[in-house]
Amino acid sequence: MLSFAIRRILHSLPMLLISTIVVFLLMHIAPGDPAMVLAGPEATAEELRQVRASLGLDQPLYVQYLAWLAGILKGDLGTSILSGHPVTSLLAARIPGTVQLAVVAMLVSMAIAFPLGITAAMHQNSKRDYMISTFNTLAIAVPGFWIAILGITVFSVQLGWLPAGGKGDFSRYPLAATKSFVLPTLTLALTHAASTARYVRNSMLEVLHEDYVRTAYAKGLSQRRILMGHTLRNALIPIVPFIGLQFGNLLGGLVVIEMVFSWPGLGRLMLDAIGNRDYAVVQGGLLFLVFLSILVGLAIDLIHGVLDPRVRY
Repeated sequence: MLSFAIRRILHSLPMLLISTIVVFLLMHIAPGDPAMVLAGPEATAEELRQVRASLGLDQPLYVQYLAWLAGILKGDLGTSILSGHPVTSLLAARIPGTVQLAVVAMLVSMAIAFPLGITAAMHQNSKRDYMISTFNTLAIAVPGFWIAILGITVFSVQLGWLPAGGKGDFSRYPLAATKSFVLPTLTLALTHAASTARYVRNSMLEVLHEDYVRTAYAKGLSQRRILMGHTLRNALIPIVPFIGLQFGNLLGGLVVIEMVFSWPGLGRLMLDAIGNRDYAVVQGGLLFLVFLSILVGLAIDLIHGVLDPRVRY
């Protein structure tokens, strides 16, 4: 298992390097000029030239990339052209909020998806199965921002049970902070829970039709023992990689949800930076999201290797 983990880590390093190249090129292909933002719309050509020289934008593209990569290795992602603060400090202030929301939403999503998927599989073609399938279809079809707006309208405006936006402080007001997580977490979790529940159902049905499960039933084992000891572990083998993909999709949906709920996270910071052509902040934010996705993918690979020893070989 250790050698498998080392191999997977080594395989992730080229992906990290390629991701830095992609992020760097995306920022330079994007329309807009950081020097123009910093110098102002009334700047002369000479002033623009001086600003570009101070930012290093007059250097060849590969020189700019190597300088940026060297800064990354030293923990320096550059400086925001608007605020003048280091990008690392801006990201450090926003990353915890995004990671907390993503992790909680993913846990809630799995807590909803697995019972629904298992119940639908164990009662195939029953009323329960049809009800769960209908819920999954509706949850997947409805856009996340519409669920967010509906939740704010009902639970914040009309009932007043939950805050409409913002993130509470757990150290000072734990109850208010917990309430602030409910709406954005459920909004993110519902769509992904529906997709995962459908995948869990299909995976469970494949395993339930295997010969060893029929043999377990023939031996008189209880349904609970068959489910926990024979079915669920094998059904998890294709489910675990799917959960990794769902986490990547969830990170993409965070941007919209953070804007709707005024959540002080990385997605909102990046949207503001995109609007202001603050490319250093956008580069740093994208790089962190890519790094987080690769890290989650690595964890999923290791868990997959534990569940299915064939993967390690």
